[in-house]
Amino acid sequence: MYEEKKLIELKKRYDGKVIVVKYGGNAMTGKNAAASLMDDILLLQSLGARVVLVHGGGPEINAMLKKTGIESRFVEGLRYTDSESIEIVQMVLAGKVNKELSLLISQRGGKALGVCGLDSGIITAEKMNTGADLGFVGQVTAIYAEPLYDVLSLGYIPVVATLGSDKEGKVYNINADAAAGAIAAQMQAAAFVLLTDVAGILKDKEDVLSLIDKIDVRQAKKYMDEKIIDGGMIPKAKCCIKAVGSGVESAYIADGRAENIFISCLLEQEGCGTLFVENM
Repeated sequence: MYEEKKLIELKKRYDGKVIVVKYGGNAMTGKNAAASLMDDILLLQSLGARVVLVHGGGPEINAMLKKTGIESRFVEGLRYTDSESIEIVQMVLAGKVNKELSLLISQRGGKALGVCGLDSGIITAEKMNTGADLGFVGQVTAIYAEPLYDVLSLGYIPVVATLGSDKEGKVYNINADAAAGAIAAQMQAAAFVLLTDVAGILKDKEDVLSLIDKIDVRQAKKYMDEKIIDGGMIPKAKCCIKAVGSGVESAYIADGRAENIFISCLLEQEGCGTLFVENM
């Protein structure tokens, strides 16, 4: 599927290095794309890369809340999570979605171990303070990466559900983009790939051909001020900015519904998402 010279390039660049990929939300709708992602992950692992898969699951959470008669409520575009909803979130993310992704890797000949941020204190969080009460929605305060390194050392792919807890044991729903970016920063990843349901950063939101292939931190902040980066793309861009500013070599936003997009990003192929670097 990939030319030998491309495989050699990937091995040279990522052998022994950590790559964090975030997969979730509306990017998870296509079964072919999901299978393609798992194949890419396993190929990278065979080339020596140490891949950590972090996932969300908004659509699945919405579906389960609807089934149980709990109304989905959003405050300033963010999900409000009450004491009843956080139990559903934990069940769906750490149970259903986490295990389905782990199983998919296993079915394709790989070894995966599903964990969540509550396990061994991987994700420590606190209540998010945006000025509006979001209930049990949290923000990352610390990442304890040792369990992830342990899983990697045994030849398994860690599949991480993004729940966190504070020192008192309160469980919080964590934005998967933010959690993945924080994990990438803590593990000093060679690459952080954020897969979503859009092509990347567009200069014109109505024109896919206006995709910005590469951007640095200064330009990204300028585009946020100019509203080129706007709406739901702002937190994704901020995750990438924080990641590359914290020592991650490169970060990408790309359309996770496209087959083989993961490796295409890592090969920096034109038209495969937006690459963030600290400086150009």
